[in-house]
Amino acid sequence: MNKKYKNTVGPRRAAAYIVLIILTFFCLIWFYVLFINTTQSNSALKYGFTAVPGNYLFKNMYNLFHGPTPVLQGMLNSFIIAALSAVLCTYFSTMTAYAIHAYSFKGKKAIFTFILAIMMIPTQVTALGFIRLMNTMRLNDSFIPLIIPSIAAPITFFYMKQYMDSNLPGSLIEAARIDGAGEFRIFNSIVIPLMKPAIAVQGIFTFVASWNNYFIPNLILSDKMKKTLPIMIAELRGSDWKTFDMGQVYAMITFAIFPVIIVYLILSKYIIGGVTAGGVKE
Repeated sequence: MNKKYKNTVGPRRAAAYIVLIILTFFCLIWFYVLFINTTQSNSALKYGFTAVPGNYLFKNMYNLFHGPTPVLQGMLNSFIIAALSAVLCTYFSTMTAYAIHAYSFKGKKAIFTFILAIMMIPTQVTALGFIRLMNTMRLNDSFIPLIIPSIAAPITFFYMKQYMDSNLPGSLIEAARIDGAGEFRIFNSIVIPLMKPAIAVQGIFTFVASWNNYFIPNLILSDKMKKTLPIMIAELRGSDWKTFDMGQVYAMITFAIFPVIIVYLILSKYIIGGVTAGGVKE
C-alpha cells in the first residue's frame, strides 16, 4: 500500500467517526428531550426545557391510562391498520413489480409510466372524492378504507421494481419454470425470500406512514373506540384549558413510538446481508 495513502487513512477515519457521532447525537437528542418532558409536570413544562428528569413519569402514565381517552384501544386500532397495510402493500406491490419485471407484453412501458404518474398526485387532491365514495359505499367509520387502498402503492412498487432489476436474475425464474414450478409458487417460494431486505425496508416505511397517518383516518373515523393514536393525541392537545396536561401529551407520544421501534428491531435484521447469495448470475 502506498505510504502516502496510509498516512491519510487515519485522519479520514477520524473525520468519518466525528461526522457519525454528530449525526447520531442529532438523531437521538430528540428522544432524550421527549423522555425528559414525559417526566415533567404540566406546570414545570410551562417554564421551558430542563435537561434533568423530573419525578412525574409514573403519574403522567397513570393519568394517561385512567383518563377519558381509550389509549390502549387506540394503540390496538393503529396496530391493526398499520400491520395489515404493511403486509398488503409490500405483498401486492412486490407481485406487481414481479409482473412488470418477469413478463413481456404489449403496453408494458405504458403501464409502468402510468403507475409512476400516479405518484405525482397528492393524497389531499383525491381526499374529497375518496370520502364521498366511502360514504356512498357506507364504509365510513370503518378500518376498510384505511387498509385496502394500501394495496395500490406506486412508490413501493417502484422501489421493488428497481430492486428486482438489480437483484433478481431472469435465469433463476426461467430455471424454476423449466423445473415445472407454477408462477405463484415461483413468486412465493423464490421471489419473496430473495426480496426480504426490500420487503423489510418498505414494510417499515409503510407501517410507520400508516401508524402516523392523521389526515385520512380523521376524515373516516368518528367512533371514539375506533380512532387511532394520532387522532387521540390531537384531541388530547386540543382539550380545554381546565383538563389540558402537556405532561400527559408527552406521555402519550412516548407510548405511541414504542411499537414503531419494536417493528424496526424485528425487521432490521433482514435489511443487511446478501440478497441473492447462492443465486444464479446473469
